[in-house]
Amino acid sequence: MANSDDSDDDVETGLLEKLLEVLQNDPSADVRRSLLVNLPILPNTLPYLLERARDSDAQTRRAVYSRLLPALGDFRHLSLSMREKLLRWGLRDRDENVRKAAGRLFRERWIEDCVGMDQPADGDRPAEAAPVSFDGLLELLERIDVVNSGVENGVALEAMKGFWEGRPDYREAVAFDDQFWETLSAESVFMARSFNEFCRTEGNRKYESLLEEKLPEVTKLAFFLERYLNVLIEAIRKVNNQDNMDEDEEEEDTVEQEFIVEQLLHIALTLDYSDEVGRRKMFALLRQSLSIAELPDEVTKLTVEVLRGLCAPDNAGEKEFCSVVLESVADIHDTLIDEDNIDDDESFHSARSEVSRDSTPTRGKKKGGELSEEEAREKAIKEIMINMKCLHVVQCMLTSVEGNLQQNDHLVAMLNNLVVPAVRSHEAPVRERGLVCLGLCALLDRALAEENLTLFMHFYSKGHAALQITAIQILTDILNVHGAQLLSANPTLLKVYVKALRSGTKHPEVQGAAVVAVSKLLLGRVVTDRDTSGELLKTLIVAYFDPATAENQAVRQALNYFLPVFCFSRTENQDLMQSVALDALHTLYNVREGLDDDDIDVNEEMASLNSIGSCLVDWTDPRKCFTPGMDMDADKRNVNGDVHLEFARDILEKLDSNFSKEEKKTIAPLLGKLYISPGSSEEKIRELYAEANAAVDDNLLTDATGRNALYKLHVSLGKIVNSYTEQDRASTAPRRTASRSVSAAPSGSVLGDEDRTITGDEPTVVAVQPRIEEEVTDDDHDISEAASSRRGSVVDDMLTDEGEMGQ
Repeated sequence: MANSDDSDDDVETGLLEKLLEVLQNDPSADVRRSLLVNLPILPNTLPYLLERARDSDAQTRRAVYSRLLPALGDFRHLSLSMREKLLRWGLRDRDENVRKAAGRLFRERWIEDCVGMDQPADGDRPAEAAPVSFDGLLELLERIDVVNSGVENGVALEAMKGFWEGRPDYREAVAFDDQFWETLSAESVFMARSFNEFCRTEGNRKYESLLEEKLPEVTKLAFFLERYLNVLIEAIRKVNNQDNMDEDEEEEDTVEQEFIVEQLLHIALTLDYSDEVGRRKMFALLRQSLSIAELPDEVTKLTVEVLRGLCAPDNAGEKEFCSVVLESVADIHDTLIDEDNIDDDESFHSARSEVSRDSTPTRGKKKGGELSEEEAREKAIKEIMINMKCLHVVQCMLTSVEGNLQQNDHLVAMLNNLVVPAVRSHEAPVRERGLVCLGLCALLDRALAEENLTLFMHFYSKGHAALQITAIQILTDILNVHGAQLLSANPTLLKVYVKALRSGTKHPEVQGAAVVAVSKLLLGRVVTDRDTSGELLKTLIVAYFDPATAENQAVRQALNYFLPVFCFSRTENQDLMQSVALDALHTLYNVREGLDDDDIDVNEEMASLNSIGSCLVDWTDPRKCFTPGMDMDADKRNVNGDVHLEFARDILEKLDSNFSKEEKKTIAPLLGKLYISPGSSEEKIRELYAEANAAVDDNLLTDATGRNALYKLHVSLGKIVNSYTEQDRASTAPRRTASRSVSAAPSGSVLGDEDRTITGDEPTVVAVQPRIEEEVTDDDHDISEAASSRRGSVVDDMLTDEGEMGQ
């Protein structure tokens, strides 16, 4: 009996494993969704079920949030990382219904788990919502680790935005009294920050009246901020001065205090400072806080941003802002540098002596003689930390400045006395941060940017991967701000971008940064010179299909978005794509030839050239390009298709060149995929028709697939040319004189001369369907079969109005 039970268990286990395999791999979304909602929720099946939150089918993903997770029960049984992933996947899903289901799960089910309300066993919504419980809300924020998920780009802010929007009961009941502000925790301050941002940004500001009732005035909030800043600085100093090994608890408390201050500063960024008393109090507090050397970087950044908002937005206000920040930089030197331990000729000393106030005493040598090796090392580390802190404050300031550099004396002094010495420093961290500050200064002054282009390019050529990325980003920002003339005036700069795009497996992160940078330049039409933009676009196309980038997801994802958006947004962009398409295809042909190895499956390493050619044709399809005022499909069919006419001419030119036979077989079939629009320029249609006619007469293509593609192009053009002839005849009616139209029939065609003789009463014969070989590929079977039944017939039999033009 026991053996029988064991056998049944083995059968059930084997069946369950097969069903889980089907859940993961079945191509039918209905099958996967059915298994998702019907499989038992067990410890060994749950990971596979939750995995469907990343399913390719939107309805299946939605079922995870609307069916599976509610039926799962208390979400607190899930691991912390899984809760955060599920929220992030759901709230940032590309499908709106999935996002709504995830938001509903968070604000209706997960909050009620924390409140302690019993949930229906079947996963349906409870009959009534749980009563408002802010303890439950704080626990919910704790359960999603708001300290980490509530930072920049974290998912907690998105979750709480949906929460406040969907729970008016919590929105009306929330209260921020003095007791609340005096006992802030990470969760409670984030609740206040998210409520403040929701009321100020959502619903066309219709909720702003709630803030007047619930938030304290600026002066009171400044006092609370001062209190928590003092707690934070004290905690940081305590950790820094602690010698014992039991520091984990102290550091954890420091992280929470830092998060609290950050959220208060986020609130301060949005406040109305029309109350002068509150503005002065906040200004004095932040000015004093900025001078504290121990202030964490993120808090420093937010402090500078709030200070900028407190100053007037005009030039005078900007000068005041710069003056205040640079005074804080001088104070940091005054409080951190032990003047007796630094020599006068110490490197980077000018950064402190000249930026600081004139009253700053001169540094001298230590009276006690030479320093020991350990003391010298500590002094060097301290000096680096001082410089890094000052440069970080300056960097934060420069990101908030918009005026002209030369018109601001404070910025000029800062550049000469702090930034330039930092760039010349022998310490790598100081030099790299100085480079960032110099790049930001270059955005404020064109002449400075021109003078330092060579320097930025040098840092790219000689630097490590992270420094190369910084240099590329700086160069791209300079081009975006000051124009692409700098690129055309410095040919070496173009080589830097091309080299970065081709960095490949050696530095994949550099290649990814370069792809994003070049995509911005092209999509924003910063680079408009045809030769330069063509070279960059060709390099991007090659990088997209090159097997060397197969593992570089940053490159593939960026180009997967950029290439179609670039081509379909402007006709000029499609023209540029068409002009480089065949050159890019030629380069990729050579790449593919280089992969021809017996030990490599080429088709797995790289897409086929036919597929690549199809992509190029699709990206240049004039029907897919955005055209203002043209929405109807009928209009799209008659769109100007000159881009594909030029594409066809380039292909015919390449077929008549010294390309190899194999490469000609690759590009010839593209002729049959081009869209020949009747709305194209008549002159170009007639010119291409003449070239196609000559190609047919000269038997330019010998393989059946290429010939069929050429004949298809030939026939499509012939029909349009025939329509031009009919229009000409109609315009000259009632005159009925015999005239001979242009014939598309190749010399030596299947029709004799008598077939091409016409009278004035007979219909005009424009083209003759050429003989199509029986030996064709599967791709051209439909063309061959249709043509064989009409072999030897005149073209106006074949060129009927049935079917779509150019297809």
